Amino acid sequence: MNLRYLLLFVISISFIFSCARRGRPTGGPIDEDRPIMVKAVPDFGSTNFSSDEIKIYFDEYIKLKNFNSQFIVSPPLKYPPIITPQGTPSKFITIKIKDTLLENTTYTFNFGQSVIDNTEGNILDNFKYIISTGDYIDSLKVSGTIKDARELEINEDIVVMLYEINDEYNDSIIFDQKPMYVGALKDSIHFEITNIKAGDYALVALNDVSKNYKYNPKGDKIGFYKDIVTAPTTDTTYNLVLFNEILPFRLPKKPMEANKGHLLFAYEGNADSLKVEPYSKTGIDFSSFANFDKVKDTLHYWFTGYERDSIEFIVKNKGFLDTVNIKLREENIDSLVLSQGIRSVLDLRDTLNITTNIPVSKVDTSKINFLDIDSVKVAYMYNLNSSKNKLYLEFEKKHDSKYTLQALPGTVTDIFGVQNDTLNMNFSTKRPANYSSIYVNLMNVKQYPIIVDLINERGNIEASFYAESQHEIKFVNISPSRYMVRITYDTNANKKWDTGNYLNKEQPEEVYYFTTIIEAKANWEVNETLTIQ
Repeated sequence: MNLRYLLLFVISISFIFSCARRGRPTGGPIDEDRPIMVKAVPDFGSTNFSSDEIKIYFDEYIKLKNFNSQFIVSPPLKYPPIITPQGTPSKFITIKIKDTLLENTTYTFNFGQSVIDNTEGNILDNFKYIISTGDYIDSLKVSGTIKDARELEINEDIVVMLYEINDEYNDSIIFDQKPMYVGALKDSIHFEITNIKAGDYALVALNDVSKNYKYNPKGDKIGFYKDIVTAPTTDTTYNLVLFNEILPFRLPKKPMEANKGHLLFAYEGNADSLKVEPYSKTGIDFSSFANFDKVKDTLHYWFTGYERDSIEFIVKNKGFLDTVNIKLREENIDSLVLSQGIRSVLDLRDTLNITTNIPVSKVDTSKINFLDIDSVKVAYMYNLNSSKNKLYLEFEKKHDSKYTLQALPGTVTDIFGVQNDTLNMNFSTKRPANYSSIYVNLMNVKQYPIIVDLINERGNIEASFYAESQHEIKFVNISPSRYMVRITYDTNANKKWDTGNYLNKEQPEEVYYFTTIIEAKANWEVNETLTIQ
């Protein structure tokens, strides 16, 4: 009997331990508290600072996340401080200063959102450490909002800067000198520069790609406040708009020969007035044509009837004049290629077109066989675009129908006298019921004309409308999707958005996004009234 009880006792104990091994403790409630700074050496807010090392202690283990994009010292230092540790948890941060600090100046070491606790990643929001090399801490601040001139969202790597206006100040200082004070975004739209002294300042914002607090027009967007900012301010909120400037026109590299009779002129800046002409006489058989690349900042220059081994050009643009000499070595011309300029479905708003890679000199429509689903010839009108590389065919579209188009050899002849190979195209159309229509009424528009863009979910422009007065905006035969509406105040009435210029103190043309999402479904008509706030 005793043996049986002993055996049962051993089995019970084994079962209990087996169950215990299968479980895992929960660890208690999740830590939702952010780290807390418990002390600093020297103390936070110390005056007459003269040390070259700072230690900041926290109540728990912390680590630095996205530190390089978050950390800002204001005023900026010539030699960045060394911050340790990075990448490993610690209860303190060490700042080793490698630069000589300015006298009687308040310094702010802004860690942004980079300080997080080691376990749950709770963020110590906008953490700053402040000291002064003088007798007191400067306490004034400048704050405001910032947005992108054309995009709905802005880049996170934004710095907002104050340049002290003194005897040494000029507008070009932002290109080669660091500012007096630097601040950062508090959230997606608000900025703040703190602990500044009283004075007059120029206010500038950059998406500082090079992270050197200097404006590089090639890579940086810029925003600026056109008037002087005086601190202290009377609760003024400064609104900045970031934009890309158009660079001064130049040829960044020597033009190159792509193939015989085909030269490439790469450029920077506005090329609206660009002209390329041979410097000297070229002979009676010489002919040329130029068009712009659709993607790159490049002018394609095509020519025939020139037999020398080099050619010199005069390059003209507004405010620009230069000569370039190009050696001609290529012996083979480009091969002519025809392409179907539409997808397999021709939208009711689109125009049927054929594209070529070389400018066209002649079109023979007798070589085009254009048939509908019943093998009946389709009547059409054609025209060649100004770049001579796209042939448009206008015809009366039948809904929910199929078409075939065959461009036989000799349909087009390019500027070199080469004719095309056969191109076969098959495409169809949809029914109007497959599309949607959107009718928009805009309220509180402050001036006309405006450009109204319908933006799809991918951020692309689905359709545009130019309005010179207030009336209903109609977008018909629109693909079903979710859309936003954007308007541009076309101040100079040139039917396009114009950017700003910092040195000329020109702001970009104003753009406004309506946050309302318009749901457009097939066979629907949507009526929407949008009010500018």
